[in-house]
Amino acid sequence: MKVQVLTVPGCSNCVVLEKMLDVLGIPYDVIDVSKNPSYLEKYPIFTAPGLVIDKKLEFTGIPKIDELEEKFFK
Repeated sequence: MKVQVLTVPGCSNCVVLEKMLDVLGIPYDVIDVSKNPSYLEKYPIFTAPGLVIDKKLEFTGIPKIDELEEKFFK
């Protein structure tokens, strides 16, 4: 499973999502969309963070922890 966090500089919500994924033990890559604008063409997010799982945008903003658990463990 490939997990990517789409972020922008200074995004405090992105840090929150990264910490949530760390607590759940989910490995992920951080993609700064300001440096990689092609990601915005694939995944048009209007708020950061965006959470991409296996090339599908699953969440924007901060999901609830139970939503993450359901997505990854059920």
